[in-house]
Amino acid sequence: MKQLLQRLALGTLVAVSLSGCFPLVVGGAFVGTGLVATDRRTSGSLVEDEGIELRAASRIRENLGERVHVNVTSYNRQVLLTGEVPNLQDKQLIEKIVAGVDNVRNIVNELEVMGNTTLTQRSSDTLVTGRAKAALVDAKDLFASAFKLTTERGTVYVMGRVTAREAKRATDIISGVSGVARVVRILEIISEEELARTLPQPAEPAKK
Repeated sequence: MKQLLQRLALGTLVAVSLSGCFPLVVGGAFVGTGLVATDRRTSGSLVEDEGIELRAASRIRENLGERVHVNVTSYNRQVLLTGEVPNLQDKQLIEKIVAGVDNVRNIVNELEVMGNTTLTQRSSDTLVTGRAKAALVDAKDLFASAFKLTTERGTVYVMGRVTAREAKRATDIISGVSGVARVVRILEIISEEELARTLPQPAEPAKK
C-alpha cells in the first residue's frame, strides 16, 4: 500500500499495455504534488485503480502471453480494455479474467479482433495522447486532471467524472488535436452542483 501511494504521489496513473513480457505505459496522469487533491476520485479509488491495472495486466500476460496486445485502463473501478486480440474467444477470455480482479465494478471491452499493432503505431498513439492532454491543460475553462486518456489506433478514449458541459468541451478540444481519428467518451456525468461541492472552497478571511 505504501508503494502504491508513493507512485500516486508521483502522478503514475497508468494504462498498462501488454505485448510480450514488458508493459508499455501509454496512459498516465498529470504529474504534480496536488494530484490526489485535484483528481475527482477519492484517494482510495486512486489506489484501487492502479492496483486493478497492475493485477489485470499481470493475469492477462500469464494467461495469453505474447499473442495479444491489451491496454488496461481503470477509472473509479470502471475498466476499459483496448488493443488487439487474434480471435473472439480471447476477447471474451480477457474480459472474464479482468472481471475476476478485486474491486472491478464494470468493464468496457473495446478490444478488436485483428493483428497486433506495430511499435510505430503504438508510439504514434502515445504522442496523440500527450498532445490531447496538453490541449486540455491549455484550456483555461477545464480541469485537465479530471480526465484520463488513452489512445488506440488513433481513437482517443476519455474517462473521468465531469459535467455535461465539460464533456462536450473536452470532446471538441480533443477532436481537433492532430492525429485523432475519433473520440470515445466513457465518462461519469455529474451535475454542476455536484462539481461545485468537489471544488476547494475559498478560505475565509482572517478575523481582525
